[in-house]
Amino acid sequence: MSGTAGRLVLALAALNVLGFVDRQLIAALAPLLIADLGLSRAQVGLLVGAAFIVVFALGTLVMGALADRWSRTRLVACGLLGWSAGTGLSGTASGFLSLAAWRSLVGVGEATLSPSALALFAERVPPERLGFATSVFYAGIPVGFACSFALAGWLAPRLGWRACFYALGLVGVLAGALVWRMGERQETVASSRRPAAPGRAAEPAPGRLRKALGSQPALLMVASGGALLAYASASSQHVITWLVQERGFAYARAAWLSAAVVAAAGLLGNVSLGAFSDRVRRGSGAGRLPAFVAVGVLALAVSAAFYLLPVSSPLFFASWALSQGWMLGWYGPLMAAVQEMAPGESRATVIAFTLLVVNLLGVAIGPWVTGLIGDRASLTRGLLTSVAVGAVGLLLLALAAARPGEPAPSPAPRRADR
Repeated sequence: MSGTAGRLVLALAALNVLGFVDRQLIAALAPLLIADLGLSRAQVGLLVGAAFIVVFALGTLVMGALADRWSRTRLVACGLLGWSAGTGLSGTASGFLSLAAWRSLVGVGEATLSPSALALFAERVPPERLGFATSVFYAGIPVGFACSFALAGWLAPRLGWRACFYALGLVGVLAGALVWRMGERQETVASSRRPAAPGRAAEPAPGRLRKALGSQPALLMVASGGALLAYASASSQHVITWLVQERGFAYARAAWLSAAVVAAAGLLGNVSLGAFSDRVRRGSGAGRLPAFVAVGVLALAVSAAFYLLPVSSPLFFASWALSQGWMLGWYGPLMAAVQEMAPGESRATVIAFTLLVVNLLGVAIGPWVTGLIGDRASLTRGLLTSVAVGAVGLLLLALAAARPGEPAPSPAPRRADR
């Protein structure tokens, strides 16, 4: 990977870190919000899930189509300013409805980042390094989660939970002003916006999406399997509440331990799974998905063990780390497969569609249903149910890998970076 491409990956990964700090703050502060605003576990699940994700997912599809037509860096800058404003205003919330309204604004803003970033990677990064680059970008998930837990554990006991939202909102607005000044290279703009044939209007996004799904039927199966994996991963956002209410941890200890585990295990999981998928792609004709499924089966078994083990078990923290490494690391390899499957002229739109399915059917539903089960039975039962849902997702991915339309490992032509 060239220096230019590497800097692009790191810059966009840093923005993803900031986005996930904002996104995860509700889960990090959940025990305090439950105590101060009288929220239920199901309402917390809606705030980290549907209240944010429905708007985010629908917005991602729209923003993906815009990213195929407009300056991607300017689009990201506008989104960053919007989601930072929503984060800051979340500190003014007085209850569930007002907090949900501001979280929706965060969702609209964050919808600009992933389609734009992943489409840029597919153009700038060599195919044999695409899984690693995408995993570095998605390393923003564990790093962002860890920073959010650490911020909540340090600042909330001193200045209150509202100060966490205010501080993050201010940082984001300042970062948005810097991103606006970033120049997007003209050769990338030209290559990613292919003109329509003379005398014909550019094909609308729905038409391009239908053609892409028609040429690669496995795409829909991959998106559905990813949604069920996302159900399990998003449900794990209840872990701090679970540690406090069902495993007897003090809030500050649960927050700091979560920060440490998520940062170390999540970052290692992202980088190692991405590099592993690239190695498998180079070394065999089977593509990324079969090896991905094999690792996932083992990881979900470890996740179930974590939710069942007592804190006194010597395997409790080890299984927690391995579980988090998978829960926060599978996005990159899966999205690398989608990037390779998608036609170049509609890549951002296909990525946005995949994120729409993953977020609406997985991230929006998982935390809410898990919270409902937690209110009526226990969070332990809800979290174990989420692992079973993830296992069904792996089955769909295994079926997609067996189809002739599974992404071929032959590399696309590499663009020269200047």
